[in-house]
Amino acid sequence: MPGSYRYCPECAAPLENRIIHEQQRQACPRCAFIHWRNPVVGVAVIVQRGAMIILGKRARGVYQNAWCIPCGYVEYGEDVRVAAVREFGEETGLTVELGDVYAVHSNFHNPALHSVGIWFRGEIRSGTIRTDDDLAEVEWFSLHQLPEKIAFETDRKVLTQLREELE
Repeated sequence: MPGSYRYCPECAAPLENRIIHEQQRQACPRCAFIHWRNPVVGVAVIVQRGAMIILGKRARGVYQNAWCIPCGYVEYGEDVRVAAVREFGEETGLTVELGDVYAVHSNFHNPALHSVGIWFRGEIRSGTIRTDDDLAEVEWFSLHQLPEKIAFETDRKVLTQLREELE
């Protein structure tokens, strides 16, 4: 089971696999801890001017050299909107003002980590494009001439929807 424990993080007893709410889960026979394996939340900001959109090229990892809508994870205790502004700034050097939620999708691209992504609309307020954090490049692309290698299938869905709205 990906993302599993061998021992209880609460009391250190060996965990057992049990069926709880119709799914196999790890449970502690001593203290009743259950590893629920809930998804994490990712956020992305769509900055678009007409048919042009900002994308970032992943700098490392499995998705190295693939392009994505600048994104990242929500920290524990952080509001999703604050996280979206922070992540976009860390990735691109740009400060954005968020608009409405554009899309929400479940992401299954990483078998060890199920995530739920929230894509916001955004407008640039300040800054200069620069790469940092997880991106090697940040560029404007036409929604009609996107790079071939898109990192995440859910970004591909969002980009397709954006392009179709232009037609």
